[in-house]
Amino acid sequence: MTEPSTGQPDRWPVVVIVGAGFGGLSAAGALARGAVRVCLIDQRNFQTFQPLLYQVATAGLDPNDVCSSVRGMMFRQANLEFVMGRVDRVDTRSRQVVLDGGSTIEFDYLVIAAGAVSNDFGVEGVEGYALPLYTLDDALKIRTRILLNWERANRSPHLIGQGLLDVVIAGGGPTGVEVAGALAELYGLLRRRDYRNLDTSEVHLTLVEGGDDLLAPFHRASRRAALATLREKGVDVVLSDMITGYEPGRVQLRSGRVLAARTLVWAAGVKASPLAAACGAEQTRGGRIVVNDDLSVAGLPEVFAIGDVAAAVGASGELLPQVAQVAIQSGKHVAHQILRRSSGLPAEPFRYRDRGSMATIGRNQAVVELPFGLRISGRLAWLTWLVLHLLYLAGVRNRFHVLVNWSWSYLTYDRGARLIQDRDRDQLERRLTKHDL
Repeated sequence: MTEPSTGQPDRWPVVVIVGAGFGGLSAAGALARGAVRVCLIDQRNFQTFQPLLYQVATAGLDPNDVCSSVRGMMFRQANLEFVMGRVDRVDTRSRQVVLDGGSTIEFDYLVIAAGAVSNDFGVEGVEGYALPLYTLDDALKIRTRILLNWERANRSPHLIGQGLLDVVIAGGGPTGVEVAGALAELYGLLRRRDYRNLDTSEVHLTLVEGGDDLLAPFHRASRRAALATLREKGVDVVLSDMITGYEPGRVQLRSGRVLAARTLVWAAGVKASPLAAACGAEQTRGGRIVVNDDLSVAGLPEVFAIGDVAAAVGASGELLPQVAQVAIQSGKHVAHQILRRSSGLPAEPFRYRDRGSMATIGRNQAVVELPFGLRISGRLAWLTWLVLHLLYLAGVRNRFHVLVNWSWSYLTYDRGARLIQDRDRDQLERRLTKHDL
């Protein structure tokens, strides 16, 4: 393959977008009416709504509820072709993207929107044994591990005292807080309905945060509300401490404390996709690509980087967070810059507009911070969180299914996705047996 075939005139410039996440899809959609040919590349043929992955991990939603077919989402865009494949490297000199297997795609403009991967920060044992939460596969592994542990405990109750059902969540950001709150509710359900004969009085869910408080980017009032809610739900919150090592059954903290937990959910942070290094661009800490104010890559004017992979800065020079809104806005901005360049117009700087932050902590509990200093918590914040996530979720079908699932769970206090899938069961069972979990 030398270039995409979309049936458009050859004179139109080719824009290759690597990554079909929030940023890549945003950029592709903004180019729909432009005189360009768009080639969107991703190693998966679906887009994952990452803000709801924690609900898949905690049996609140099914995988199909948070995923949408890229081809199904973009089929109306006549100037776009989707290619499923993994990018091995980028040859900026010849302007080619090299895919796995050796095929190449030529480009006039390249948009790197490859996202991020979990960052273990070099903590011993995390890479081999901890469970990150960034992809759909990650979420399913967490769900399968937790449910398998409960089934194992049902067969061998003496293992409960060895931490079989204990879970440690690393990281007190939005993902860690949401996982902790949802796990506490799932554990309450399992105790009441599925495993009523098990003595789980000594089972612990622990959230470990290296800072002095949870939800560091939020206002102090929101942080206090999140901490109080988690503790009310029975989550042990450990602040000002860090995980320094992990092996199956033992979580070592910097303070010297050891937690006997057989599951470690790693939500401590992310780093840029390894593809960030593939174009030879300068990178910052965390592997993010250094970009100019228009989001073009320094020294490579025909290459742009957006979303989690880019070291974009705000109006005050601060590094922008790796969140969906930054990716969406930067994707649209880059699309407009490409169209301007194609028309001979000068570049414009990227200006990020903060739409607010939010995190849910379980049933009727959330914290929401909106522009102009507006902050809400509790049930109203939770309803706001529900509505906004439904609006941003792709596809009418997915919105309907999620709304039905949420309504059912709210009315019945039940979670219908408590399934152990065969594809993960055998592997995890072998690991459980190997480490006597």
